[in-house]
Parts: sequence; structure tokens; C-alpha cells
Amino acid sequence: MASPARKRVLSGMQPSGLLHLGNLLGALENWKALQEQYDCFFFAADWHALSTNYADTSRVREFTRDLLIDWLAAGINPERATVFVQSRIPDHAILHLLLSMIVPIPWLERNPTYKEKQEEIKERDLSTYGFLGYPVLQAADILLYKPDFVPVGKDQLPHLELTREIARRFNSLYKPIFPEPQEHLTKFPKVLGTDGRKMSKSYNNTINLSDSEPVVRQKLKTMVTDPARVKRTDPGNPDICPVYDFHKIYSQAPVLDRVNRECRTAAIGCIDCKKLVADVMVEKLQPIWENRTRLTAKPDQVEAIVQAGSTRAAKVAHQTLEEVKEAMKI
Repeated sequence: MASPARKRVLSGMQPSGLLHLGNLLGALENWKALQEQYDCFFFAADWHALSTNYADTSRVREFTRDLLIDWLAAGINPERATVFVQSRIPDHAILHLLLSMIVPIPWLERNPTYKEKQEEIKERDLSTYGFLGYPVLQAADILLYKPDFVPVGKDQLPHLELTREIARRFNSLYKPIFPEPQEHLTKFPKVLGTDGRKMSKSYNNTINLSDSEPVVRQKLKTMVTDPARVKRTDPGNPDICPVYDFHKIYSQAPVLDRVNRECRTAAIGCIDCKKLVADVMVEKLQPIWENRTRLTAKPDQVEAIVQAGSTRAAKVAHQTLEEVKEAMKI
């Protein structure tokens, strides 16, 4: 008997800057687990990077290359997952155009990220169709591959629901083509940065996968802690300390218990506390750094992986697009 086909997962990232621990813990670690169980498609969303960086595209190719290297260095296995670049498959743009004809504008205007990003990135003019309509491109990215699951954090659930709404509208207007993808929630939906806010390139508070060991340790030294600990003798509260959040991710139970106990009694200072988590963080990052060095020295190998993945993804995308055009009678 033939074995049943594995269910499919699809996810992507924008190459808008260097990948950081938030990307590793919030997405890549999840992807690594999923690739062992599902038919996974992971893509670099370079067109999406234009939605906020259209005025300066000088580093999109560089960031795309670094993004792919970071994925492979972190453990994404091209023998188990299809790794590709969005812009190499024109079918994404074609389906985006076709779906844009049926999506009501109010659906896009109610997108919570639309106004949040405009407030967050005030130095750029985001009053463009590309930014307003990027959820339609996102829906096209997803629906082309008919995935069963899309890995997301809780803050991205409205985006996935919009994709399902678009699928339902298309299926109702023309022909049932698209299944409605379900969410696969990430384990660490929010990783804090060095300033205590969500780790984000926009906040300049990241610990990057490409940072060297001295840089990682220095960033952790400057990381904010419990604001009540003004002096070394002041007791702290680990429950509100961003450094303790890293302990919960990286440290073993005995260290976690020790820090939790000794911080509250001021038996341990913030410098020693940060060193404990820095040691284990560096240990975890060491294999990624070694893989990055190896892959960076072999650009042809990385290109071959991406080309093979893009070729496989293009076959799947083209088949779906042909079904769409037949359903729409065009």
C-alpha cells in the first residue's frame, strides 16, 4: 500500500534585515520540527520587503542571501523542506493580481497591522497600494501551495483569517479551488529584545544570528532588567525581568530555580545573572555560527539549493494557477 501523502506547511519571512533570536525562537525552531513531519515550503518573501522598503532596495538581494544562509545554518534541511525565493516564481504576482480584483477595500483597511506599522515607521510614507494590499499578496503566497497549516504567532492570526476569507470568497464566486489553511501556533510567540520590548529590527534591540560571541555578550550586558533593582543590594522580581525570560528559554531547571530565588533576595546581581544566560546562549548559537561560516564560503552551494527549491515550488504554484484561470474562465 502506498503511504498517505504528508500534510503541507507553508511559511515565509521578509528579507528586510538581519535575522535575530526572535526569528530563531519564534519561527525557525518551529520550522525545524515541522520539516520532520510535514511537506514544508519555506520562502524568502523579497517582494514583501518592498512594501515598507520600496524607496531603498539596495540591500534586498543581500538580505535575501543572508536570510537563506541563516535558515540553512539554523537547521532548515533542503532534503526535507522546499526552500525558495518568492520573486523567482511569477505565479505569486499573477494570483495576487487576480485576487485583488475580488477583495473589498474595507477588508484591507481593518487589518490591524496597517495602522500599527504606519505609526511605528513614521519616517517612511506607507500610504501606498503595495502596503495596503500586501495581505492580498500574502494570501496569494499561501493559497498557491494549498497548505494544511501555516505557522504563525498569535499576532498574525488576523492575517491568516483574512487569507481564509479571501479563499472563501473566491470559492463562492467561481469554483472551490482553495482549502482554508489552519494556524500552527509557534512556541515562543514573543521574544523580548535588549530594551524590554518585542525583539524587532525596527526597535534596534536585536541579538542577531550573525553577531559574534563578544557582540552577543555585550548586548546581554546592556539588556534592561527589573527597573526596581537600582543598586546591587536591591531585591528584584524575575517575573518582570526580560533577562529572566531568556533564562526560561535557555537555562536548565537548577539554574532557573537559582536565579528565581536569588534575584528576589539580591543574592545574585544582574551582571552575574546575565553571564549565566550568556554562557548557555553562546553554547546554543555556536553550531549556527560554524554553519554560517561554512555556507558563506560556498555561495554556489546555497544557490543550487535555492534553485532546486524554486523549481519544485514553481511546479506546484503553476498547477494551482492553471486551476484558478480555468475556474475564472480566463
